[in-house]
Amino acid sequence: MAILFEYFFNGAVLGIMYALVAVGFTLFFGVLDVIKFSHGDVLTLGAFSGLVAFLALQLTGLDLPVIGLVIVLVAACIVTGLVGAAIGQFFVIPMRNSSAFNILLMTLMIGTAIREAIRLFYPTGANPKAFPALLPNSPVEIGGVFLRLDSLILLALGFAIVFLTHWLIRHTKLGLAIRAVAQDGDTAQVMGIPFKQTVLATFALGSMLAGIAGVMHGIYYSEINFGVGLLLGIIGFSAAVLGGLGSIWGAIIGGFAFAALQTIWVVLFPDASGYRDVFAFAAIIVAMTIFPTGIIAERYSERV
Repeated sequence: MAILFEYFFNGAVLGIMYALVAVGFTLFFGVLDVIKFSHGDVLTLGAFSGLVAFLALQLTGLDLPVIGLVIVLVAACIVTGLVGAAIGQFFVIPMRNSSAFNILLMTLMIGTAIREAIRLFYPTGANPKAFPALLPNSPVEIGGVFLRLDSLILLALGFAIVFLTHWLIRHTKLGLAIRAVAQDGDTAQVMGIPFKQTVLATFALGSMLAGIAGVMHGIYYSEINFGVGLLLGIIGFSAAVLGGLGSIWGAIIGGFAFAALQTIWVVLFPDASGYRDVFAFAAIIVAMTIFPTGIIAERYSERV
């Protein structure tokens, strides 16, 4: 039972990271009905931005873990937020009346450009980079089970970010504007809601969530590489679709569902753990035949 609990806990940490990425996808879809396939590579950019911020902090002689974590997260959020808003400003909004396929292809090319820029211009960017241990990783005993302290903190941080995002969407003027634009952009503009600023704020918010997920992923695995966001982006998109595009809670459910599928495979077939993604994606395909509009099809029901 102790081993099963450890697997469950590790799956929960992965699930919260996937959920953060999936929430970004559902925010983008909610305000403009677009699939932003550069999202995973923005996550990579956030992880590398956090790494650069930490290296710069080391040059100053400061080596305080808590301050280092805050600076890394702030740097990742600033860079990804600005990049996300720039993608919305210069690429997505001007093309919002074109076909969804054109926007999908354009964001896919932007993501490729970001990924290749990191590989080519970051020093030895093609090689994996060690990510700093910003949190204590000493074991903590809970009910006879030993868990990593840094993983516990990451799980708590992820849930805090998710609930903060939900509170922002449901209980602030910005959240009200986002929900209004998501429901009917034209009517929202007539009512005086600044459409463009709301969309850009949404793109910045969703991208910052990806940046935080990138930093969390780096801390959890102790390394990052230029292609880390490629798989995480696909997983996040799959989780958002499974949960129901347009629903934040659906994206969260989808993220944890994907992590649960990976964990189940590892528990049942530990010697074939490398196939966990194959199993998870196959299960998602089957699930989509049962829930073709997602588990929580809130966005679709509003449009009928």
